[in-house]
Amino acid sequence: MGRAGDLAKTAARLGRAARARNPRGRTVPSLFFLTDPIRTPDPASVIAALPAGAGVIYRAFGATDAEAAARPLRALARARRVVFLVGADERLAARLGADGLHLPERLMARARRVRARRPDWLITAAAHGPGAVARAARLGLDAVLVSTVFASASPSASPPMGVVRFAALARSARLPVVALGGVEAATARRLARTHAAGLAAIGGLSGG
Repeated sequence: MGRAGDLAKTAARLGRAARARNPRGRTVPSLFFLTDPIRTPDPASVIAALPAGAGVIYRAFGATDAEAAARPLRALARARRVVFLVGADERLAARLGADGLHLPERLMARARRVRARRPDWLITAAAHGPGAVARAARLGLDAVLVSTVFASASPSASPPMGVVRFAALARSARLPVVALGGVEAATARRLARTHAAGLAAIGGLSGG
């Protein structure tokens, strides 16, 4: 079945449960793939394996060729019916005709201004603790990607919070909470009863 298929099944179950808890909420992908210039050297192959309705967050990290690199990925996502978000850069997202924007926690305050300009966009943000999750809800974000849940290979990862702390955070949140950090097929199954609305992965989908 492959990495995407394994995670997609678990993510779909989490997404269905989240929608049952909040049937009037905005639809948020239950599976996200985050690109990384080092850990995901072939993002197109990962996007091509994602199920329809999944999401990809393209992260350029200031690369000068970001738009040229992203355009074929955007086209592939559209063909696959995958939601395409751009990390941090609203102007790049607009030029690419993206479906929305993903904000780092430090830029979360921009959400309201972005929403005013782009009311149809899906807007998500990174969050690393309950304070940031609560702030995201007040700002009207559509979802947060909370990390680090499990031990992660990312050089910027914080110590893992573990299932118990993540579950408490997700249950108290007033918006969908997506688990990020060390998420792969085996660890994802441990999130079944945590109120996670979905899963997000880098190496868990790409092998990087």
